[in-house]
Order: sequence, then C-alpha cells, then structure tokens
Amino acid sequence: FFVFLLASVLYYLWIFIFLKKREEVDYLKFNELSQNQSSLIELIQGMQEIKLQNSEHKRRKIWTNIQARLFHVNIKSLAITQYQDTGAAAINQLKDIVISFMAATAVIHGDITLGMMLAIQYIVGQLNGPLQQTVNFIRTAQDAKISLERLGEIHNKEEEKSEDQYIDVLPEKADILIENISFYYNKLEEEVLKDISLTIPHGKTTAIVGTSGSGKTTLVKLLLGFYKPQKGQIKLGNIHLHNINKKLWRAQCGAVMQDGFIFSDSIANNIAESEDSVDRAKLLQAVKTANIQSFIEDMPLGYNTMIGPRGNGISQGQKQRLLIARAVYKNPEFLFFDEATNALDAKNEKIIVENLNQFLKGKTVVIVAHRLSTVKNADQIVVLERGVLTERGTHQELVAQKGTYYKLVKDQLELGA
Repeated sequence: FFVFLLASVLYYLWIFIFLKKREEVDYLKFNELSQNQSSLIELIQGMQEIKLQNSEHKRRKIWTNIQARLFHVNIKSLAITQYQDTGAAAINQLKDIVISFMAATAVIHGDITLGMMLAIQYIVGQLNGPLQQTVNFIRTAQDAKISLERLGEIHNKEEEKSEDQYIDVLPEKADILIENISFYYNKLEEEVLKDISLTIPHGKTTAIVGTSGSGKTTLVKLLLGFYKPQKGQIKLGNIHLHNINKKLWRAQCGAVMQDGFIFSDSIANNIAESEDSVDRAKLLQAVKTANIQSFIEDMPLGYNTMIGPRGNGISQGQKQRLLIARAVYKNPEFLFFDEATNALDAKNEKIIVENLNQFLKGKTVVIVAHRLSTVKNADQIVVLERGVLTERGTHQELVAQKGTYYKLVKDQLELGA
C-alpha cells in the first residue's frame, strides 16, 4: 500500500503540472469561442449591409481567421490533454505492475497466499476508479471556474439594495436636483460628465442639447437610476435618488431611448409592457398620441400582429412611434425622450409633437434632441459640451447669447435652407 500511496501522489503531481497550462489554453479557447459566436451573429444580422458594401470576401476572411485561431487553440488543448492522460496512464500502469510483481514475489516466498494476492489486485483496481473520477472533477471544476470568471463582470457589480431599505413614497411635485455630478464608464478614460449642476423643475420641460458624445444620453441614464455618479448626487426634492425604491421610481418614469427594445410579441403587448394585461382604452389613447393607429389597424391582425425580435419587420420610424406609445400608455409623472423622433419624417413628427404637448401638460419632461423644432418650446434648454454644462436658458435667451446653442441653431437653419 506504500507503493500505491507513492504512485497516487506522483499521479496527482503529474496532473497538477499540466493544470496551469490547461487553464491558460482554456481561457484562450473560451475567448475564441466567444468571438466565433459574435462573428456568426454579426454575419447573419449584418447580411444586408455586407451585400450592400460588397464586403463578403472581407467578412469571410475575418471569420476564417477566427476559425484558424480556434483550430490552433483546440489542437493545443488536445495536445495538453493527451500528454496529461498518457503520463497519468503510464504512472497508473507502472504502479499496478510493481504491486503485482511485489505480491507475486511474496506468494513465491510464502509470505502471502495466492488468494491474498488476488484480493490486493482487486482492491487496487477498485481504488483506481476514484482517482480518475477526482481528476475528471478537477478538470470540470476548472472549466466552471473560467465560465464564472467570465460572468464576473456582471456578477461582481454592486447589487441594488433590497426594497425594504428604500424610501417607498415619492415626494409630491418635487424638482429633480443634480448637484455637482461627475461620471465615467472607465476610470482610465476621460469623464463623460464633469461637475454638472442642474435643476429640472417639476411640471416643466427641460431640453438637453449638444454635439454627439457630449454626455446627453449618459445623463438621462443616470436620472433613470441605471448608473450611479462617481461624484455628486441626484435628488428628488430633498431625497437622494439612490435611497428611493428603484421599482417605485421607474414605475413613475416613462422613457423613449435611442436603443429602446421591441420584444418578439404582439403590438398590443409591446405597448402595454408596463402592465400584465392590456387596458384597451389606454392602448387606443397611446397609439392615437403616437400617430400609429392607422398603421396598426391596416395590419391583418391589427393589435395582435406579431413583431420580430428587436422590431424586425417594421421601420425605424414605426419602432420609435411604438416606443412613444409605450411611454404614453404608462402615463408616468416623469418622461425622458432621448432622440425620440429622429427617425420620423417632418409630417409625423409635427403631429406627434402636437399630440404630446397635450399629454405632457403638468408632467416633468426631459428631452434630448438635435432638431430645433423639438426643443425650442422647452421651458429650459441645457447645453452640454464634452461633458460640461456650458449654457442654460430659454430658446430666446440662448440665441441672444450667441454661444454654442446659437451656433447649433444657425447650422441647422442653414442646413434647412
């Protein structure tokens, strides 16, 4: 049994010698598999653009390179497994041979009987099974560890507080106060928002304008509670936003985002996403406000018409109108529009804006937009420039200042001309 113990130690040492190398190769393998899957999804979803740009050869070359790298990684993984298994099998077999030889010698010398030798060989054979199972378990655990580490980017994020730790009553008719907030997505990169202070008055419309990349969408996502600022605070009245029950806050928020999601479901269920069942009266009012009623009713199944994943089968303008209808259906106290009408033609936009003007009365509204027609009637216009709040006022006041807003308006009017 001393020989069995010594050989088992050597067996495990041999296995562990290769574990670190196998872990490195498995990381590479998981990364290549991830890239391969992403590439296939891009090829399918981007097929129209690939054909339009005649880039089939280019995309095929990229996909082929990924397959080549994946093949080489698989070969490396296979080689390590073979070296590991061959060495382990050699140690195991050598151990069995030595034990059998020692037992046979003992039988010849009369130290043990033949039956005892057979019993020893049987026991050793039975013990070999758990050794191999342990090795298989270690390999499986290593693969699981790698998978969990890849999910760590999500799982290691700070969780939202449990609901009983939140304030569950919203203050009435409260302004949204933004006090000296700064925010970055990556601490190694430049701040997206820099020391922003702003009051969004209750029951009024605040428009946020600026060039692309100035932090407008990020500010809206901070207001919706999707991110927390690294510096400063956002308050509703005198209550910190991060202390308010997130479900309660979002129940009172309607949003039409640039990347708004359309589910693979009926039109009615997509609009009534905020409720378990569809309220017919609210649905009709929402589609009328979003000026999409005639489009829906012209469909063969009307409101029961199924839409593909992410809104496949409808135009970008129709998708935006569905998202506007969803926000109207929810009838919240706070509304956030992030380029909500940029895919609409002038006629549809005019009708929807007129309809929304009635719906938005008395509600707190934040609008992110480039079009002058969308923002000029706002009670307050805020100009962001590279994450810094540079101007604030009404349309007339900002035009009179002849600053950044004036230049944006002037450029748009010249383009319109």
